[in-house]
Amino acid sequence: MSQHDYLNKAAMYDLLSGYYKYTDPSMHIHYYQKHLKYMRLALQAQRADMTTSTQPSYVRVLHAVPDAPNVDVYVNGNRVLRDVAFKDVSDYLTLPAGKYHIDVYPAGTSVTTVISKKVKIDPGKIYTLAAVGTLNKLQLLPFIDDPTVPSGETKVKFIHLSPDAPAVDIAVKGGDVIFPNVSFKQATDYLGLTPMTVNLEARVAGSKNTVLSVPNVKFSPNQAYTIVAVGLANGTPELEAILLKG
Repeated sequence: MSQHDYLNKAAMYDLLSGYYKYTDPSMHIHYYQKHLKYMRLALQAQRADMTTSTQPSYVRVLHAVPDAPNVDVYVNGNRVLRDVAFKDVSDYLTLPAGKYHIDVYPAGTSVTTVISKKVKIDPGKIYTLAAVGTLNKLQLLPFIDDPTVPSGETKVKFIHLSPDAPAVDIAVKGGDVIFPNVSFKQATDYLGLTPMTVNLEARVAGSKNTVLSVPNVKFSPNQAYTIVAVGLANGTPELEAILLKG
């Protein structure tokens, strides 16, 4: 609930408390206690909003366009990344919350953009901004990362960024599906796991037809991961999976 919701409930219980003040003292006390409870919750919500609004955000950039050149990335007219190649992912950049203009140029140039997009960054959030698609149909898509995991555990999510690959099921090799029917540009939720090394595969959704094998994927404790499918199912560079932390 928001601070506004808590304040509305507090006001309602204050009215009820006043109604019973002289006719039923026990009900007066009951509703007055509820009024105080929701006033406390409203104050806590206000403090949480103030804390969140001052938290920095973190943004990294992933180049997932198989036929695009190396690129330079500008934020509000300032170059922040240079010569980013296909499959490269940057370190996280720290940014205050707000709206930003992202321009992506072929590396070493600043005349004609390959992507120009306004992006809203919410406070306290962690993002991967992925350049996706093909050179004649580029997009810049934000995906939320959440690196927090319980002590001793691990977790993973999957993002499908191969522009010509079909929807896929991600499965343990020869075993159960863990992420069903993931389409291009779609990201799954995180799946909590026991730390392990496992062989995975991507299958055409709803079938046993394997389109990509991903052997010996190591998921270490106290770490979150993102598996990203990049490349082309029918062409070069070939379809492959990259493993990102976070």
